[in-house]
Amino acid sequence: MHRSYQPLKPITNRYLQQRWDHNNYEHHRRKVSSTLPVVDNKGVRTPAHIQLKLKKVQLQDERLSIIDRDNCLLATKLADIVCSKGLVDHRNHSVQTKYVLIFVLSLNTDRRREELLLVGRQNQAIYQRITSRQSEYRRPLWSDDWERAERRRDDISRYPRRLAEKQRSHRKVKFAAVEGSEQETSCSNTDTDRET
Repeated sequence: MHRSYQPLKPITNRYLQQRWDHNNYEHHRRKVSSTLPVVDNKGVRTPAHIQLKLKKVQLQDERLSIIDRDNCLLATKLADIVCSKGLVDHRNHSVQTKYVLIFVLSLNTDRRREELLLVGRQNQAIYQRITSRQSEYRRPLWSDDWERAERRRDDISRYPRRLAEKQRSHRKVKFAAVEGSEQETSCSNTDTDRET
């Protein structure tokens, strides 16, 4: 009896119930083995434009083209050296003039020198215009305007500033010294207020 199937619920046929439970269990195991994870833990797929990195490829191509060009130039120079049979180019194509060395090989030296002289003349003209210009600041007008503004402020204010400066006494008062010598000091407004 202990080996017989013991269902959880009361039933009429143990054998059928065992079969049904076994089928349900197998169906459950098949579903568990074929389930997919709910949480996607595969990570973010990198976009195609980041995988390929076209800018890096372009820079690499440009660098390789520069290297190829330099190699071609070097190869042509070496070929010229080999074909020249050891001859040396010792000709000086420059003509010495007064303080200026002009290269005959350069085609636009005259034009560059003319542009340089033109720029120098323009700079000199600008300097002359700046130094000959009179100043547009008029200090006497500013000082007259400032005095008018101070007069208006004194007229409007309850306690004018200039009146206080006029009332300040500039008299010398003699004080008895501690050790018998006399000192003369100027009196401030508070000292004159105490005297009066």
